Amino acid sequence: MTDDIAVTDAKVLIPEGISVRVRVPASSANLGPGFDCLGVALGIYDEVIVETTADGIEVEVAGQAADEVPHDGSHLVARAIARGLSAGGVIAPGLKLRCVNAIPHSRGLGSSAAAAVSGLAAASGLLAEAGIRPPFDPDELVQLSSEFEGHPDNAAASVLGSAVVTWTEQGGAGSTPENRYRARRLVVHPDITATVFVPDTESSTSFTRGLLPDSVPRHDAIFNVSRAALAVVALTADPTALFAATADRLHQGYRAEAMAPTAALVAELRERGYAATVSGAGPTVLVLSIGPVPGDVREVAAASGFVASTVAIAGGVEITRSSD
Repeated sequence: MTDDIAVTDAKVLIPEGISVRVRVPASSANLGPGFDCLGVALGIYDEVIVETTADGIEVEVAGQAADEVPHDGSHLVARAIARGLSAGGVIAPGLKLRCVNAIPHSRGLGSSAAAAVSGLAAASGLLAEAGIRPPFDPDELVQLSSEFEGHPDNAAASVLGSAVVTWTEQGGAGSTPENRYRARRLVVHPDITATVFVPDTESSTSFTRGLLPDSVPRHDAIFNVSRAALAVVALTADPTALFAATADRLHQGYRAEAMAPTAALVAELRERGYAATVSGAGPTVLVLSIGPVPGDVREVAAASGFVASTVAIAGGVEITRSSD
């Protein structure tokens, strides 16, 4: 601990003038059959610059949804920074945030998970830059960021990059009552290309989750278990299996009526042999393929109001400290 760190009411007060920059990728969850347990990081990035100040919270936002999100301490990035500092036993007298958003909001591309990861990664960098503790390790970042969403697929993809398999260990009444969120990174086969088809319309995750039944037929559950297992093989070793590996009977059909254009585009693309899925809760459509999606397919999507973009399979969160 450095000499200029003050202690107030048994909490460490982080000094002014410490800054970090964070870059976080978008993500797509589920990938068809892997509801709440498969995800992939995509090369669309939000960036945040955070500096500790004397008092108050100042939030500047540029880019996506700049006029729609809070510009005070209720901003998700600011709340995540506060959570991360608290986890490190620290409080900040003030913060200045500059957020540059490229990830579309409410489109199924993990914008809220990216915001949580941004804030927690920024807190991690501030703690390390101040000499208070080492940066959070990946498991800590997955846990803390997943707590904001209640499931780890998007958050873990943004933390770890590439593709991820995630799971939740239910907490109990003992020494660990909280849920434990876990993830393992997969190395995506180099031949796989991701294309996102993004519409102008938005979707609410909480609303679309409410459309899902409490139980599903056993044969549908077995179908999804087999396809989710196959997805791991397709993503890492055999991309020719992507079409079969992205089939789903667990959630997309139940949500289709609420996102008719998305469901229609997924059906059209799959009829053409493309491994198309609803990205997260939608309404974006994700295609994983060997090589880029051709122009005629993009034109089909454009006619339905979707803008197609080829994006990289991304690495994980990047933290740049002023001393680096």
